[in-house]
Amino acid sequence: MARTRSPAYDDQREMILAHAAELFSQRGYPATSMNQLAEACGLSKPTLYHYYRDKYALLVQIAEGHVARLAELVRGIEAEGLPAEPRLHRLIVRFVEEYAHAQHAHRVLTEDVRFLEPEDRARVLVMERQVVDGFARTLVELRPEFKDAHLATPVSMLLFGMINWMFTWLKPDGRLGYDQMAPIVADLFFGGLHQISLAPVSPRS
Repeated sequence: MARTRSPAYDDQREMILAHAAELFSQRGYPATSMNQLAEACGLSKPTLYHYYRDKYALLVQIAEGHVARLAELVRGIEAEGLPAEPRLHRLIVRFVEEYAHAQHAHRVLTEDVRFLEPEDRARVLVMERQVVDGFARTLVELRPEFKDAHLATPVSMLLFGMINWMFTWLKPDGRLGYDQMAPIVADLFFGGLHQISLAPVSPRS
């Protein structure tokens, strides 16, 4: 007879995952032990292994889960059928807001993804590209000439350069919060978007 899971099983897994993301973010993945995680969760080490087979499984789940949520966010906003400009504005604001609630997972993704095995890293990279592609598609609608100039993805990456590292300087107890910064990022990006010149690019030697 199959063993029945406790109704709290998924909640317990999420609790462990949140503590792991925080510890990996603060200490780094290599420097965090399962003993430290068990202590932070208030669980015994054997109980911890009941939910996750090892520390690496936690790293995979944190990185993959975070990117999967971002990819789903893009799909959800695209499904709303907004015109390109309000869609991009909504994408920017929602991503900044999402990062406010996933700072630890985002730091793990940006700093510890290098510890993933090639197959797992490749899977995460595919999802990251899906996220960037969602922004790039919207940019091409706003600036169709970006397509032939191959600028949609680079400009998308410049935008991510603004928001991806906010966690390094925007402090939780600071004067400004993510909710205040989100429209500023959108205004700053839109203020320069239509000023981008498509000057001819010299071929590389």
